[in-house]
Amino acid sequence: MQLRLDAADRLVELVEERRGPVAADEAARLVLKLGSQVPVGLARSLLGEAVRDDARLRWAGDLVALTEAPGDALALEQATFVVFDLETTGLRPSTARPCEIGAVRVCGLGLGERFQTLANPGARLDPAIAALTGLRDAELRRAPPVQAAVRRFLRFAGDAVLVAHNARFDMAFLDNETMRATGRRTAATVVDTVGLARRLLGRQPANLSALSYRFATDARPCHRALPDAEATAEILLCLIGMAQERGARTVADLVELAATRPRRVHRKRSLAFGAPQRPGVYLFRDANDHVLYVGRARDLRARLRSYFRSERQRPAVEAALGALERVEWRTLGSEVEAALEELRLIRELRPPANRRAVRPDRYVYLRRRGDSVVCSSQPGELGPLSSRRTGRLAARALQGVEWETLEDALPKLQEKLQRLARDLRFEDAARLRDRIAALETAAREVQRMRRLRDLSVCLVVPGEHDGTRRGIYVAKGQVVTVRPFIGTSGVEWQAALADIARAEPTLAPEAADDLRTLASFIRRPPPELTVVLLAHSTRWRSFESEPSRTAGASSSSTA
Repeated sequence: MQLRLDAADRLVELVEERRGPVAADEAARLVLKLGSQVPVGLARSLLGEAVRDDARLRWAGDLVALTEAPGDALALEQATFVVFDLETTGLRPSTARPCEIGAVRVCGLGLGERFQTLANPGARLDPAIAALTGLRDAELRRAPPVQAAVRRFLRFAGDAVLVAHNARFDMAFLDNETMRATGRRTAATVVDTVGLARRLLGRQPANLSALSYRFATDARPCHRALPDAEATAEILLCLIGMAQERGARTVADLVELAATRPRRVHRKRSLAFGAPQRPGVYLFRDANDHVLYVGRARDLRARLRSYFRSERQRPAVEAALGALERVEWRTLGSEVEAALEELRLIRELRPPANRRAVRPDRYVYLRRRGDSVVCSSQPGELGPLSSRRTGRLAARALQGVEWETLEDALPKLQEKLQRLARDLRFEDAARLRDRIAALETAAREVQRMRRLRDLSVCLVVPGEHDGTRRGIYVAKGQVVTVRPFIGTSGVEWQAALADIARAEPTLAPEAADDLRTLASFIRRPPPELTVVLLAHSTRWRSFESEPSRTAGASSSSTA
């Protein structure tokens, strides 16, 4: 009996936390602490007594829901909704606070009274938030404190149904502030227009801007609270009309439609069970054991579990998940080695769901051909360039210009651009301007690649076994060898230096991919990475011009 009562209490807490009905299989797994996939039928039988014997709970199809509050039984035409939006100082309710609240009352399926207030969060705005919203610290300092602004909003909302776009985000902040003021969470029924749009529109984009464009709202979202709330209110009315066509009559029906449902791939989450909390690579395989996708992770367990949650992946990965039958993982000592192994597997296996941007065959190079310059796929010093369009425009810019390096040509082209503008040849000037911009981009990429090819370093990372270390030796434009690292002396060190001495410099695109990947770790080294310089070079110092970026990395002039 006590177990049944405890299960009912946890079910109520789960549904309240989610602010809407919860799928039976998910509820059974979370409430009963089941570690594997639960069929819906079995989940309903396991939870049946707890739901049947508790007046607070009811079944809504295969969803566990709370018994309808008096307001939930209201017909949609008679209900009052308050559609609101918050602008905040950050993304985490634990550290950030609201700085603007906007709301619109919807009565009788028509727009009504508006509410808007700034709120003083008691801290300076992050520059990124200020740039996004246009809010300024001087405005907020004159605004009422957050607690006062929230109380005013709650008085405005009254007993209405609250509506927000991505309600989980806004309600987290609102609940946090309400808890500070009253010690309780907001008790209102909540409808999320994101969940409602996804249910009614299928795979169509459900972000606020896309929905505003689709429904041609008069208000345009602009990252300010009141305009965003007005746009959401107009979207809500359109979605209510679509919900009514599907048979929704009451607020409870609307809440049920908006409830988040796990994607079909959620049922495949058991394929990730047993993944270790270690760095490594993973491969998605289909029923024929073909590799669909390759990825890397610092924490294999967390990364693999993330694929089976409610958030959809990009289309190619979503298709791979649909055909997924088996997940294979290989543990490695560090994310650095996992990144190199991921590139090797992608080059070798060419999985269909991996982005083409990580494949070496998309690179192009600038090459001299007689008196002209061409864009070629054959590796050379002037590349690789990741954009074929950039390469072609840069090649056209160099035609008829004397140059030794790409940078030499830029002043001459700028002078030509000024002459064209003075002569009122604006179309020719516009074409040349675009070519100069492409040449500047190409020059930056080539210069960066030259610096990377001049690197002569050993990246020391943890080995696969505790207490061991691995050395990734980078020289002559490539990863020359990967060996156990014991120190800058001994057999392994000398063998690595010998491998470097025998290696030939390379311009291969595969080597360029490896260098670009390693450069991202060198610029922002994780705590476990140590960079050992094999030879001092001005190229290295210019590549890492800020000493703080290599903080914690040691150097040695042994070679």
